[in-house]
Order: sequence, then structure tokens, then C-alpha cells
Amino acid sequence: MAVKVIDCGGVKFGGRHPLALLAGPCVIESREGCLDIAARLARLARAKGIPLVFKASYDKANRSSLRGYRGPGIEQGLAILAEVKARYGLPLITDVHSVPEAKRAAEVVDIVQIPAFLCRQTDLVVACGETGKIVNVKKGQFMAPWDMKNVIEKIESTGNRRILLTERGVSFGYNMLVADMRSLLVMREFGYPVIFDATHSVQRPGGAGDRSSGDGRWAPALARAAVATGCDGVFLETHPNPEQALSDKDNTVPLASLGRLWAVLRSIDDTVSQA
Repeated sequence: MAVKVIDCGGVKFGGRHPLALLAGPCVIESREGCLDIAARLARLARAKGIPLVFKASYDKANRSSLRGYRGPGIEQGLAILAEVKARYGLPLITDVHSVPEAKRAAEVVDIVQIPAFLCRQTDLVVACGETGKIVNVKKGQFMAPWDMKNVIEKIESTGNRRILLTERGVSFGYNMLVADMRSLLVMREFGYPVIFDATHSVQRPGGAGDRSSGDGRWAPALARAAVATGCDGVFLETHPNPEQALSDKDNTVPLASLGRLWAVLRSIDDTVSQA
């Protein structure tokens, strides 16, 4: 089946368009820090010709512990994201967790993202569809890839067919995820572009007791495998100093290594697209 092309502010997903990158910090830690990461990513995108969407969450509602850092909240967070767009011209993606949030976030971002844990919440899924924005749905860790057809139908019921589907691993025992690359192929058969979330696929949910841990050193390898299998974009959380990141520090790709990784991913994508 032909895959629909989704245009996000000039970044195109699907068809035979070049691999796209969705990258940024897991959560907005501060205005200055978020703008710094966005500036570095914007420079990298210009230098390397990367189709880039900037990602950052204003609220990480799904925390292992009440003590986990969540972010600045929706109002301050969206103001910071709006400043990123105004300064650097980057399309934006962020998580939403409730029906009221969907409409509010859509006033600022280009892609509203439904977190994996919430992908079966019908009211939220429909509300995101009703914004008219691109909707990126992360497949739940508890779902088979073919079950995403029902999620797609919920969004399509609103008349919105600007949909992206993201694979981020599936639960495999306690505190473990595995990435089944067949999921990318299965979900692509629904006719929408598919994204591979490399950093969350190496997460160990709740693995550190009061927070998630993970195996970030394996994220580049899984990203390479996903691009070789066939996907339309790669989702990566990145930070200048991952060990100091306030969320998902064990999974985050160091910003300094992102350029080298992207060169490899683009080379693989070029080879696959010519096959």
C-alpha cells in the first residue's frame, strides 16, 4: 500500500521523501536550556540538510514517582515552544494528556502527540483528531501493531487524515521493552507514515525503582535497524549532558554525537530507498 505523505511545515513524512528526524530534550528543564538545545539542533539541521521537527514536553505526566520532575506546565511550556518556533523556524511536536490540552497545545505546535500509555483513550484521541493538526500516536507498550487500526479509525472519524504512527517497544516481562521491527512494516500497511522512537525503545520502565532507567548506548543500533527495515522518521531524545538530564537520562543520546549518527542513518535510508 502507498504511504500517505504528511507535510509538517516543509518536513515531509512518507512517500519517497528523505528520512525525517524528531529530536529534542525529553522535557523542558528551563527556558534557557530548551532554547540552547533548539539552537544547536537548528544549526545541525542547516549544516547537514536534516528535515527536523523539534520535540520537548511541557509536562511528563507519566512519571514512575511523585518526586519525578514533570516540567514547567502547559502555559509556560507552550510559551517556550512558541519562542523556539519564532527564533529558529522549526516545526514542533509535544505530548498532550487530556482533552482540554489538545486544543490548547494545537495553538502552538504542529504535531500533537498521544503518549503510548494513552493511545486507547478514545476521548483524547478524538480530541486530538479534531484539532486538525498532525496527530502522532505512540503505540502502547501493551498493544500489537495491528491493533493500531482501531486508533486510526478514531482519528479518521473526525475527518483528520494527517496521522503518524510511532513504534516505541513492547513490554517484555518486568521493567523491560523489546523492539519488534516487524511493527514498522505492519503499521505502514495502514497507509500512514511510521516513526521509530529509538530512545524510548531502550527504556526500562520503572527500572530504577522511583524512575525509569534504560540502555541508551543501544539506541543508535536500534535506530539503524529501524531505518534498514523501513521507516519514515526517527524520534530521538537528546541532551548536551545526558547524565544531568531531569528525565530519561539513561536513554538520551548525547547531542554531540547526533551529527555522526544522522550521517549513518541517512546513508542507510538512501540505500534502502534505492532497493
